[in-house]
Amino acid sequence: MLLMLKLLTSIAVATIAVSANTQPDNKLLLKYIKKNIVKNPQVEAKGVSVLESKSIEGLPGWTVLLTTMDLVYQGKEIHAPEMMFIKDGLITGHLINLQTGNDYRDEIKPAVPSNMYNDAHLLFGNKEAKHKILIFSDPLCPFCQEVVPDIFKTAKEHPETMAVYYYHLPLLSLHPVSGILTRVMHVAQEEGRTDIVAKMYALQIDPRETNLKKVLEAVKKQTGYEITEAQINQAKVIKAMKSDEESAGRMMVTGTPTVYIDGEWDKTRDGYKKFIK
Repeated sequence: MLLMLKLLTSIAVATIAVSANTQPDNKLLLKYIKKNIVKNPQVEAKGVSVLESKSIEGLPGWTVLLTTMDLVYQGKEIHAPEMMFIKDGLITGHLINLQTGNDYRDEIKPAVPSNMYNDAHLLFGNKEAKHKILIFSDPLCPFCQEVVPDIFKTAKEHPETMAVYYYHLPLLSLHPVSGILTRVMHVAQEEGRTDIVAKMYALQIDPRETNLKKVLEAVKKQTGYEITEAQINQAKVIKAMKSDEESAGRMMVTGTPTVYIDGEWDKTRDGYKKFIK
């Protein structure tokens, strides 16, 4: 996602005329992307797919398109998320509320597709629970440390009410050690050690530590969980981490913790509390 910020330049106020339809066809969307979004000449826009079309309260007449752009950069295919606002034959990537200064782009996220609620990501609770909580998180993120452990605790105490689905999103530019810790967490979860996943939120470690041996020793000392370098370096583990990163891109998630309740983004991050009396 950080790479895409360097490859693309999305301009805030430029609009171009499209068809009079509420939702233009893909050819017109691709034309808009090539002219207004992709500014790096080394990036080729090959296509665009509309994932979801939304009408938003407070934006009468506007349709929000949540899309994926199919790009090629140095021979590598990249699928990057992009949001578009359409009304009366006009299209733009940003709408700013003049009273608040807020960009509606930052207020909207896609609904969670059903295939993201899968057994591989089910962490706590019963998959038949009444409510589904999906989380993108980094155990070293201080905001995650304030929010996520309580969601875990609540789901463990009310497994028939809440099921927690967990996706790793290590913020490597802020705390590189999370790249190792999230792989440890993945292996622990596969082994049924969900307690270790929860304990990572209290781990005391230098966020910039990258020495693998030191990190695994800290995990063992503070959690009692012993794991080898070979285990966390397995190809399937690396693949799972990459898949979670791609899921974050698909959901237009750029920060942690990002929480969804029953498919919709919970900006407050505490909406689950209303389910527990």
